[in-house]
Amino acid sequence: MSAVALGLVLGAVFGAAAGTGRFCLLRGLKGLRPGGDLTALRAFALAMVVALLATQTLNLAGGTDLGAAMPLRASNPWPSMLTGGVIFGLGMVLANACGARALVLLGGGNLRSLLVLLCLGLAAQATLTGVLAPLRMAVQQMGSPSTGSLPQLLASAGLGFPLALSVAAPALLLGLFALPLLRRSPLEAMMAAIVGLTVAGGWWITFATDDPFDPRPLTSISFVGPVGESLLWTMLATGRQLGFAVAVIGGTLAGAFAAAILTRSFRPESFGSPRQMLGATFGGVLMGFGGVLALGCSIGQGLSGFSTLSLGSLVALAGIVAGAAVGLSLFPHPSPAGATT
Repeated sequence: MSAVALGLVLGAVFGAAAGTGRFCLLRGLKGLRPGGDLTALRAFALAMVVALLATQTLNLAGGTDLGAAMPLRASNPWPSMLTGGVIFGLGMVLANACGARALVLLGGGNLRSLLVLLCLGLAAQATLTGVLAPLRMAVQQMGSPSTGSLPQLLASAGLGFPLALSVAAPALLLGLFALPLLRRSPLEAMMAAIVGLTVAGGWWITFATDDPFDPRPLTSISFVGPVGESLLWTMLATGRQLGFAVAVIGGTLAGAFAAAILTRSFRPESFGSPRQMLGATFGGVLMGFGGVLALGCSIGQGLSGFSTLSLGSLVALAGIVAGAAVGLSLFPHPSPAGATT
């Protein structure tokens, strides 16, 4: 099968699992409030564990080549990735949904998410090649280009078995945190595990379908650049080749729609106030700009990038969490632009 066909299938599995399990990092971070429910955060932690173990096992078995993966080859300075993560996290709070969650919600009939995605995609393209590109380049000049992985860092510190330690330590800590989810909410646990497996699936697909005469970057699931790319493909399909990333976007939307129909949860929703529209607009723009700087979103860096043990991905994820924390403190009761809870 081609990368496009496999991307459609992978996206459909992701969309169905994320929709059924109400998978969302923002929903999980809201649970950290006093008296909050940690179920969603435990689900995200479980997905991180599964993505990490499955991806590293796949790499050791020769099913992919993480040395060529975008998170490990990217040379963006860490300060700009941290800044981008913070901006993305703040936008996620304003929009009340990340890019992935907005796409899943749109599949379930939430028309508010359509505005979030349009603003995110336009801002991402404007940041890459448009009017926001000079600002992006200025921010990226903060610090020298940096690459590397956690195993490389541990090896340089003289620690033995750096790969085993890099995988075992976070897997154990995150696994212990996620363990209560298996007993209290087995459905969400199963959906989170499937989401994690789709990340490894993405690394395998882009590796297995690579053409040595037309090499493409090794990637997995992400939702900032691909949403912008999908908008361009929609407008310029005759002049642009359909690729894996756009196929994943379409598959995610289709999978979420199918899950919503099968579970009878499909329900058209729109804006109830101008405040909701403003939140969706500014949140989408901030996520598009910040996601490009951070080289990914809560899924692209929080799961896909994390699974490669990229130091840059860890920095970006820390920025996303920090930005969301700031946003939740500044806007403790955000308008339900994305209705994540």
